[in-house]
Amino acid sequence: MKQDMILILDLGSEQNAQIAREIRALGVYSEIHPHDITLAEVKALPNVKGIILNGGPNRVVDGVEVDVSRDIYNCDVPVLLADHKGDAPWPADEAERGRALSNFVFGVCGAQANWNMENFIADQVELIRRQVGDRNVLLALSGGVDSSVVAALLIKAIGKQLTCVHVNHGLLRKGEPEQVVQVFRDQMDANLIYVDAVDRFLDKLAGVAEPEQKRKIIGAEFIRVFEEEARKLEGIDFLAQGTIYPDIIESGTKTAKAVKAHHNVGGLPEDLKFELVEPLKMLFKDEVRACGAALGLPDSMVYRQPFPGPGLGVRCLGAITRDRLEAVRASDAILREEFAAAGLDGKVWQYFTVVPDFKSVGVRDNKRTFDWPVILRAVNTVDAMTATVEDVPFPLLQKITARITAEVEGVNRVLYDLTPKPTGTIEWE
Repeated sequence: MKQDMILILDLGSEQNAQIAREIRALGVYSEIHPHDITLAEVKALPNVKGIILNGGPNRVVDGVEVDVSRDIYNCDVPVLLADHKGDAPWPADEAERGRALSNFVFGVCGAQANWNMENFIADQVELIRRQVGDRNVLLALSGGVDSSVVAALLIKAIGKQLTCVHVNHGLLRKGEPEQVVQVFRDQMDANLIYVDAVDRFLDKLAGVAEPEQKRKIIGAEFIRVFEEEARKLEGIDFLAQGTIYPDIIESGTKTAKAVKAHHNVGGLPEDLKFELVEPLKMLFKDEVRACGAALGLPDSMVYRQPFPGPGLGVRCLGAITRDRLEAVRASDAILREEFAAAGLDGKVWQYFTVVPDFKSVGVRDNKRTFDWPVILRAVNTVDAMTATVEDVPFPLLQKITARITAEVEGVNRVLYDLTPKPTGTIEWE
């Protein structure tokens, strides 16, 4: 790695990701590591210029007060206590904190502002070539931002050693499988294999209501599909994934409880027969987009709305049924059409519909109905760690409601989710 690095050691603070992002915004690379990292492990990391101990007001993890080893305090790089311990409390004001970080990173540590996408891409190309050699890689290509950027990086690094596999698991948005094939096979000339696995996935998910179990089933089944495709192709040793930093942080570390398992972090089977290639795993979402732009991907791909790996499976709440899944798909298509017509598709970071597994009484054609509600969600965020709710004009909400209740079978109510992250998460499951 060519970039200087500032380490953040997690002592229980909820601001770890925020501080890491603020340091990266200064042009210096930063990573979060657990509090019990050893001095030998620190020294094994490249170009560490300073360490920040970040524990909030209490330095408590799972009810236990924690600290780093004494060796860390006595190491040969500067150490900053970024919490409320000691004589100099960490500033709560964002501007003041930015000045304190800048002074520590540049004035105390002497770090260079050499964190940029060109250097990141050069590093990753070198690391990918070193890891893969002359062997072949299989990539799960959903067509979303993360997998698309991974594909571009791998094409730059290893060219035709990459095979892309697009799996239609029945949990994609309306028209999405056809669009993925058209863009990647026809326009980008990628070596793309299309797999229709709709029945296979939905059969595995039948009757499964617990969200984490659904995610793990979807993740494990993805790997099984890839193993089968790899056996057909022969000579595939690596599986590439679009894992990004929020996936890892939210799936839990030694010092932080999991928010939720991500299918590409917590759902991988223990007997995985591939070595993983995850070149984006230390990037936040906006950095992934910047990487895609630097690689020359079109804006329509780089700024495409994010879509979870488990797809509509985490938006069809509870046990997935085919009719309710179609209600999610159809209502989502209406929401996207109306947001595009209103000019919100380029403004709102993520917007989607959710259909829960309960019904309510309603009236249609002067008759009683007992149908599902559709929940609308529209949020804005920079890094997917926090999110605010979009203030959608009420007339537009009324129009969307009228279309969904008229056009989507089995639906009689439309609700709008006003909850930011935190306390909610972006997705419902």
